[in-house]
Amino acid sequence: MRSSSLGVLCTLLVLSASAAADRRRPRPKPDKAGKADRKAPEPAPTPEPAPAPPAVPSPQPAIKPAADPGGPPPPEKRRMVGILDVRVDGVPDEVKIAFERGLEEQLDTKVYWLSSRAQMHDRMKFSTRWTEGCLVGSCLAELRAQTSAELVLLAAFNGSGTSFGHVVTIVRTDNGRVLSQESGRCEVCTVQEAMTEATLATLQLLNAVPDKLPDEAGDQSVAMDLVTSASRARLADAHRDIRRRGIAMTLIGLAVAGGGLATYLITDKPDYALAVTAAGGGLLLGGVVVLTF
Repeated sequence: MRSSSLGVLCTLLVLSASAAADRRRPRPKPDKAGKADRKAPEPAPTPEPAPAPPAVPSPQPAIKPAADPGGPPPPEKRRMVGILDVRVDGVPDEVKIAFERGLEEQLDTKVYWLSSRAQMHDRMKFSTRWTEGCLVGSCLAELRAQTSAELVLLAAFNGSGTSFGHVVTIVRTDNGRVLSQESGRCEVCTVQEAMTEATLATLQLLNAVPDKLPDEAGDQSVAMDLVTSASRARLADAHRDIRRRGIAMTLIGLAVAGGGLATYLITDKPDYALAVTAAGGGLLLGGVVVLTF
C-alpha cells in the first residue's frame, strides 16, 4: 500500500518538474496571424522619384539698347541725298572722287545721308524702269522708289588752263524738277581751289533746303481754290446788284404805270397819260424779267 503511494508521488513530482522546465524554456513570439517562427516580410524599397526636368526660363522680350543721344540718328531719320551724276570737261577724272570725298567729310551727317554715285548706280542696275541718262523728269520716280533718295545731286566741272567753272544742281525725285542750282567760275585758281568752292556751294544749297519740301500740286490746288472763291464772290455780288436793279425797275415801273393810268382815268384822258402808262409798264416788265433770270 505504501509502495503504491510512493510510486504515485514520484510520478507527480516528475510531471511537475517537467512542466516547470517547459515553462522556463523561451518561446518565439507569434505574429499577428498567430503563427510562430514566421518572420514578417520586409517592405519593398520605395522607388526614388524621377529627377524634375530643368526649368526652362520663359523668353524675355529683347530689350533694344537706348540710342546714344550724342551719336548720329539712324538713316531713316535723315534726309537721303544721292549723287546721281558728276561730269568733268578739261579737268582730271580724279575730280569726281575728290568732290564726293569732300562732301562726305563736310556734310552734316545728323541731317543728311549721302549716297555716292557708285552706290546709286549699284542699286539701280537691276531696275527695268530706269536707264542711264535719267537726270530730271518723271523718270526719277523709279529712282526714288528703289533708293528712297529724296534729292539727287548733279555736278559739272570744266576747266581750261587756270580757269575753272562748276555747276551744282539739286533735283527733287518726287516730281523730277530742279529745286535749286548754283554756278561759279574762277579765272585764276588751281583745281583744288575750284573743288573747294564747288563743295562749299553744294553745302550751301543743301543747308538751304527746307525741312518740308513745297507741295507744288497742293499749292496749285490752293491757288485754284482761291481764284474760284474770288470768282464766286464776284458773281454773287453781281447777282445781288442785278437783283437790286430788277427790284428798283419793277417798283419804278409800277409807280409810273399806276400814275399814268390814274391820270388817264381822272382827267380828260390825255394822250401823254397813255404814254406814261406804257413807259411804266415797260419798266415793270423789264424788272420782272431781270428778277426772273
